[in-house]
Amino acid sequence: MATKTRWEMSARHEWPVYARTYSRLRRMHIPNILTSRDAEEAWLALSGMRSWNTVVNLGSAVLDLSDTIKVQLSAAQSEVLDRSINRAAARSYQFRFDNHRLSERGEPCPDPDHPLAPFVDFLNSPRFLGAMRQLTGRSDIAFADAQATRYGPGQFLHVHDDIDGPKKRIAAYVLNLTHDWSVEWGGILNFLDEDGHIAEGYVPRFNALNVFDVGVPHFVSYVAPYAQAPRLSITGWLRGR
Repeated sequence: MATKTRWEMSARHEWPVYARTYSRLRRMHIPNILTSRDAEEAWLALSGMRSWNTVVNLGSAVLDLSDTIKVQLSAAQSEVLDRSINRAAARSYQFRFDNHRLSERGEPCPDPDHPLAPFVDFLNSPRFLGAMRQLTGRSDIAFADAQATRYGPGQFLHVHDDIDGPKKRIAAYVLNLTHDWSVEWGGILNFLDEDGHIAEGYVPRFNALNVFDVGVPHFVSYVAPYAQAPRLSITGWLRGR
């Protein structure tokens, strides 16, 4: 069983100040969200994970490719899939990244021995959810779902919003857990203005939490072939009942 029962936010946060910025921009970048110890523990857990699914869409169909399936693909099949993804990306909404689901509806991680199981508990702790309600001005935030995500060379997420009525999403969050990311590598979380220009971009800084309203158009830029490390994060949505 996991020996650590909870993680902690650092004490250096001014939530009323953050809330004013969020009210104006519908997004907020919060550096040093976790204590240094817990951020390092989360990074070690993510960087040591060996089981990842590759998630891609082909039109409206979403493919969830497990490691087992990827190993079974021949070189020719992998090449056909790559060409199909690139053709679709040139003309329509497309994504390609790796993930590992941790919690679907705020429930504890199904594997209590998973090194990220304590983080699911942290996300759904009264302190964290209370801070998110204060930040967003939404008292109806009830829980957070969670997935580990990884973007490597050639992976990306096209422009979209996160509105999904049945799931009652209120805000999205991204906790970045990659050391020493270079802006030239891509993987930037970009937000668009009403004219379709990039209003702001968040480089995936280590131990920074990004929170944004689900209606805000955004995308993750293409990760370059020369990126020296994967872009690691824990992501999900703050949701109502």
